[in-house]
Amino acid sequence: MFTFAQYLGFLLFLTILTIGFWLMMFLINFVFYWIFGATRELLKERKEKRELEQA
Repeated sequence: MFTFAQYLGFLLFLTILTIGFWLMMFLINFVFYWIFGATRELLKERKEKRELEQA
């Protein structure tokens, strides 16, 4: 059977795994948000530049 130390080790492993998973999800979402915002700003700048050239 399992000892108490093994049980604590397993809980520690699950805790670290869960924290790592949610940190990875946060960072991935942050990167996608950053890319989306940068792309949106680039398209907005191109549109304004095109409108100034036509006027």
